[in-house]
Amino acid sequence: MKVLLTGTAGGMGWPEPGCPCASCAVRDGEGPWRRPFGAVVDDTVPFPAGDLPEGYAPHAGGLGLTTPDGSRLLYAPAGPEPPADGPAYDVVLIDLLERPERLGSLRRAGLVNGRTHLVAVGLDHRIRSEKELARRLRMWGAGAVPDGTSLDTGRPPPPPAAQPRRALLLGGSRSGKSAEAELRLAAEPYVTYVATGPGGDGDAEWAARVRAHRERRPAHWATAETTDLAETIRSATTPLLIDGLGTWLAAVFDEHGAWEGDRAPVDRRCDALVQAWRSAPGRVVAVSDEAGMGVVPATAAGRLFRDALGRLNERLAAESEYVALVVAGRPTRL
Repeated sequence: MKVLLTGTAGGMGWPEPGCPCASCAVRDGEGPWRRPFGAVVDDTVPFPAGDLPEGYAPHAGGLGLTTPDGSRLLYAPAGPEPPADGPAYDVVLIDLLERPERLGSLRRAGLVNGRTHLVAVGLDHRIRSEKELARRLRMWGAGAVPDGTSLDTGRPPPPPAAQPRRALLLGGSRSGKSAEAELRLAAEPYVTYVATGPGGDGDAEWAARVRAHRERRPAHWATAETTDLAETIRSATTPLLIDGLGTWLAAVFDEHGAWEGDRAPVDRRCDALVQAWRSAPGRVVAVSDEAGMGVVPATAAGRLFRDALGRLNERLAAESEYVALVVAGRPTRL
């Protein structure tokens, strides 16, 4: 099967004519205009619209196609989860800008594997630039191609870019660090979200924060509520997202009564966490508060906590392949 992509953008193209947004303004200087999505299969068959010649069988509500040689193609525009049926697809053309977790669902169902040509389409001003698009697609193991590209399923797709085993994301309050962490693992088929803070019982405001985080996460992710991070990392069988280290450290202080007492037990817990992080068996992304940019805490306990968190961040950063500071939703690699 050959698939010619005549256009890879959303319905109005990218940049959108007459649109004053920052994304369209930036994209206007990045190269040729991306045309609205269109595809032609085997040089003659328009997809997904058009009458199909003999031997071409539609499925998945008309968004899937099986060719005479048995090759399978799926178009997954923005919207609900793509249908999950049959063997793995040879080509998947998918809109990833709003819900990249749909790719995780396809991988989980075995419909996307290492032999699938995976191409992002529906590209438009929902993302700020081609550079940011490329960054996200590298994290998700997908690709974008120029309009006019022809995909040949007789050739294997390029391998996805290797991802760092340990990633540490630092940032201030409401910096977007949690959302960035979730993006990094959004297209994985299996993820365990490690919640280290309280659930919000008796605190309506905190409960609302917890609920907002939970609703934003992909529905197929598992959740573990624990402060035993060292053992959780050592025994992990899926990628982990730990959110976050500040609430974990506060809980450890509470558990050992260390706010005004002996801090040695806290130091031992931090040592165990760093050791587990160093020997992590699989991917792990952790979120932590950047402790060095605020005012000096007014209390001795506050200063004690700030110092401990700063040291922990520094030690984990030294053992990480990727460290970034997130400000206003934008990560800067350190």
